[in-house]
Amino acid sequence: MDTQALVTIVPSTFVLTILNLFIQIFLMKKFLFQPVKRILEERQKRADQNIRAAEQEKAEAEAVKAEYTENMARAREEAASILERAKQDASQQADELLANARTEAQSLKAKAENDIRQERKRALNEAKDEIGGLAMDIAGRVVEREIHESDYRALIDDFLQKVEDAS
Repeated sequence: MDTQALVTIVPSTFVLTILNLFIQIFLMKKFLFQPVKRILEERQKRADQNIRAAEQEKAEAEAVKAEYTENMARAREEAASILERAKQDASQQADELLANARTEAQSLKAKAENDIRQERKRALNEAKDEIGGLAMDIAGRVVEREIHESDYRALIDDFLQKVEDAS
């Protein structure tokens, strides 16, 4: 067989092969590449939308986190304020109770002192009455008899003894 016949180029076959190649390229472009390109573009759009949605959700989550942090800080401040007010109220109530107790103690002390003064006056008045009675009794005895110095001293000692017994 002739090796040169196998390597030769037949012009009609060559043209038909090139024409066949262009038709295949055209058909692949029309029916394969364009739909695949559209599918890839749609996927790219969906991926971009998902990324934008994720970024938006992330921004919203960060906003919610910031709001939560702010609310927690306000709550802590409010709790500290409430605690401080409670301490102040408790301190004020303790001071008021202490002042009331002091006032009441002073009032009771004043009343007791007043009662003691009145009781002392009453005791002194009773003692004066008794002393007056004793003095009258002594004066009556003195008038009844003549007083000697020894009798006078005995009367005075008797009087002092009765005063001591009375008190």
